[in-house]
Amino acid sequence: PSGSAARRRSRQRALHGLYDGSGGRGAPATVAAHMREQPDHARCDIEHFDALLAGCIEQAPLLDGLIAPHLDRRLALLSPVELSALRIGAYELKFCVDVPYRVVINEAVELAKAFGGTDGHKFVNGVLDKAAAELRPLEVAQRASERTRANTGLAK
Repeated sequence: PSGSAARRRSRQRALHGLYDGSGGRGAPATVAAHMREQPDHARCDIEHFDALLAGCIEQAPLLDGLIAPHLDRRLALLSPVELSALRIGAYELKFCVDVPYRVVINEAVELAKAFGGTDGHKFVNGVLDKAAAELRPLEVAQRASERTRANTGLAK
């Protein structure tokens, strides 16, 4: 399977894997093996799922360091869904530069909407928006410039 639907499913499966693996503390191979047994797993982008799950578990300290400066509370106080969505978003911002930052943020927000608390998606959006400015400054600046041109009628 390819395309955005398969990628979206890979993010959902990774979120479930992180959640099921005690917030990313399980061994990546063990959590991945469990997730592969689940119905419809073959419908996700397996390569992206593997990268997200292993990357979010193995790089959790790095990812937490990328998001922590933008939090209004300690990491320990985040819900498991918010933390997992933020780690997935931070991982993609840092390591999946082929995915536009706006897509990364939108997908993490959708994960938080689908599986998290009432306003968790707004929190995830705000944190990843700030993290994107640090991790992808050129892409964020280009987008801001395009919006400014469009708003002032200077767009082509």
